[in-house]
Amino acid sequence: MLDLTGKNALVTGIANNRSIAWGIAQQLHASGANLGITYLPDEKGKMEKKVAELVEPLNPTLFLPCNVQNDEQVASTFAAIQEKWGKLDILIHCLAFANKDDLSGDFSNTSRSGFTTAMEISTYSLIQLAGAAKPLMTEGGSIVTLTYLGGVRAIPNYNVMGVAKAGLECSVRYLAAEMGPANIRVNAISAGPIRTLASSAVGGILDMIHHVEQVAPLRRTVTQIEVGNTAAFLCSDLSSGITGQVIYVDAGYEIMGM
Repeated sequence: MLDLTGKNALVTGIANNRSIAWGIAQQLHASGANLGITYLPDEKGKMEKKVAELVEPLNPTLFLPCNVQNDEQVASTFAAIQEKWGKLDILIHCLAFANKDDLSGDFSNTSRSGFTTAMEISTYSLIQLAGAAKPLMTEGGSIVTLTYLGGVRAIPNYNVMGVAKAGLECSVRYLAAEMGPANIRVNAISAGPIRTLASSAVGGILDMIHHVEQVAPLRRTVTQIEVGNTAAFLCSDLSSGITGQVIYVDAGYEIMGM
C-alpha cells in the first residue's frame, strides 16, 4: 500500500485548481504526507490569497512565498523547512514559464531574453531547488519534476519551452547521478497535454488536446489526479529502485507513430 505518513513534502507551482501541482498535492496528502506549499508572490497578494484558500483542506504546515528568480526567497524557503521540519523527504518541482510571444510562430524568432527567461525558470530552477533540498534530505528523498513530449519531439508552437524541457530532462539525469549515493532519487513525469494556466499560453493547446484524444491508445488525455497518482508512487518506497527516469503519463500517446 502506498503510504507517505511521516514524510515532509514541498510542493511548488500551484496556481489554481487546474494546476498539475494541485493534483499532485492532493494525492500526496491522501497518502499521508505532511505538506509545505509555495506560491508565486505578487504585489497585490492575489496569488497568495487564491492558493491559500485552495490548499486549506490539505492542512499544509508550511505556506511560503517563493519566486525562483529571487535567490533570497529560495534561501528563506529552505531555511523555514529546516526550522519547522528539520528534514525534507519530497520535493515536487512544477515550475515552467516562457513568454507568450515565444510560444507561437517561428522558433527562430525566439528572443535572447525570452530564451534566457524560459531556461532560468523552467530548467535552472530544478537544479537550484534540488541543490537547496539536498542537505535537508538526510534520510534520502525523492525529487519529481514535470516535463512534456515537446522536450524530445518537435511540437507546433511549443518552441523554446521544448528546449527548456529537454534541458530539464537532462538535468534529471545529472541530478540523479549526483544524488544517488545519498539515496535521493530524481525523476520526471511527462504528462499529456492538460488545460492549465501555464499551457493556455501555448498556441493551439486545445488542438493538441483534441489530437491526443483521437490518437492516444486510451482515446483520451489524462487528468491532474492521474499525474498526482504517479507522483505519489515516485515519492514512495514502492519506487525505491527508480531514478533518473522520465515516466510518461499521457494515455499512451508517446508510443504512437501516427
